[in-house]
Amino acid sequence: MDWLERTAKLRQWSRSGTRAPHKPLLFLYALGRFQQDADGELRYSAVEDDLRRLLAEYGPPNKTTPAYPFHHLVSDGVWEVRTDRGPGSPGSGVRELREIGAAGRLTPELRAALRREPSLLGRMARVLLDLNFPPSLHGDLCEAVGLELEPTETEQFSAVRRRRDPRMREQVLTAYEYQCAFCGYDGRIGTVPVGLEAAHVRWWAFGGPDDIDNGLCLCSLHHKLFDKGVLGIGDSHRILVSQRFVGHSPAAREHVIALAGRPLIGPQPGARPVAAVHRSWHTSQVFHGSPRPAPAA
Repeated sequence: MDWLERTAKLRQWSRSGTRAPHKPLLFLYALGRFQQDADGELRYSAVEDDLRRLLAEYGPPNKTTPAYPFHHLVSDGVWEVRTDRGPGSPGSGVRELREIGAAGRLTPELRAALRREPSLLGRMARVLLDLNFPPSLHGDLCEAVGLELEPTETEQFSAVRRRRDPRMREQVLTAYEYQCAFCGYDGRIGTVPVGLEAAHVRWWAFGGPDDIDNGLCLCSLHHKLFDKGVLGIGDSHRILVSQRFVGHSPAAREHVIALAGRPLIGPQPGARPVAAVHRSWHTSQVFHGSPRPAPAA
């Protein structure tokens, strides 16, 4: 059985680029727990809060419940559920999963495969990360689910037909003249820029092209906040800051809250600015909550 292919083809609800990472998040969480305790199972009532936090932080902006993937991941052949009444999931209702002691774990066949070939776990995790999340979130997400991956476990699944264009970073940084489009940071060591990254506006994992009009030159801080949905891009290419962001320090006010309503530092003349279609995808699928009003002058 090709477990990598099965991992890559998890059946997810999809419609015109809508994010639905419920199953990948539960699967990553289950792999992390298997790494810690290969014989353990995940009782829904015990892990519900963990899964809810994962969905809130790494899932789409709309409200959702961890009961949905806990039940539906069974259909992908990698997960099984039993209750106090016997094998089989009672459905995707939170109440049912809680009240009759639903517990899930990886299927016996997958657990056996992971024991035979320990490196398989890291390769499966990479598939889930690469196909569902931007690279800026991979490290934090692994930490959140308790996954420890070896540095060598970076190979991409062979059935992923698309390949990232290695030229994009240089093209985007050049277009934005090596400065963060949000704050203007332009640090270098000698002639080498440091702390500057090319961010995809529409995530590569969701069909975002490696084009300049889908890219922003951002400093490391603002790239992470952009991918987490704290920051966004509104009409007239002005910066959005989520009302859900809380920061009381002068640094938080200066580097995040004060950005609300500011115009982006755009690309140089002749370079295409971020396309409206990519901006609207990020606003609907990544940006969290309502934008803050611009600070009073």
